[in-house]
Amino acid sequence: MRVLLTGASGYLGQHVLARLRERSCDIVLLGRSRPVGANDLPWLPVDLLDGLDLAPVLREARASHLLHLAWVAEYGKYWDSPLNLRWVDASLRLLQAFTEQGGRHAVMAGTCAEYDWRGEGLLRESTTPLNPVSLYGAAKDATRRLAQAWCRGQGVTLAWGHVFFPFGPGEARQRMLPSLIDVFRGRAEPFGVNADAWRGMLPVRDAAEALVHLLAQGCDGRYNICSGQPVQVGEVVHTLARLCGANP
Repeated sequence: MRVLLTGASGYLGQHVLARLRERSCDIVLLGRSRPVGANDLPWLPVDLLDGLDLAPVLREARASHLLHLAWVAEYGKYWDSPLNLRWVDASLRLLQAFTEQGGRHAVMAGTCAEYDWRGEGLLRESTTPLNPVSLYGAAKDATRRLAQAWCRGQGVTLAWGHVFFPFGPGEARQRMLPSLIDVFRGRAEPFGVNADAWRGMLPVRDAAEALVHLLAQGCDGRYNICSGQPVQVGEVVHTLARLCGANP
């Protein structure tokens, strides 16, 4: 299994790369910059948003498996960033070049934002409607639909991971958990949250392991990358406050 990995410099990507290393996978990295600590791995310096012909790059990669994580991810901006539209095109061109150069199995990172969040209860792959309300969710959903149609026609398996809310080492300081910890430790001013909201949270290492498992097992279809045990934001606030010895 020779794996072409994109997005390895990102928050989730760093952990995915570590999990691939643990499995002693043959790894090729693709992206604008070489990830920190990956000088020993082959790296293809490509900006996927440049619109270049990717066929020569994929021929050089000689990858049998693709794990595509790269996407616009700037915190607070990715929900409605115009770059979402460009990433739809870039992701599909990458997948097309991968399959045309003999690739056999792909895993692509989607999002829980593809689901219709307005309903009640758990978000299940088999029953919950896919009806995104954000540009980010709509772009991921469109990519998934087109990617699945393409792979079916090419006889290639594709696992799509609806990633929920990973947390842990390397998380952006602006995200909810680090922000709350800063408040409870007196480093930032308090802010309001929707305490009644439910979130599916998962340690980032486990989220990375789930994606690598989908890759190694050759899984096909849609999979929720989550704990399956949603928690209320209010409970998270109280737990962090207790751990920090603070008043929520």
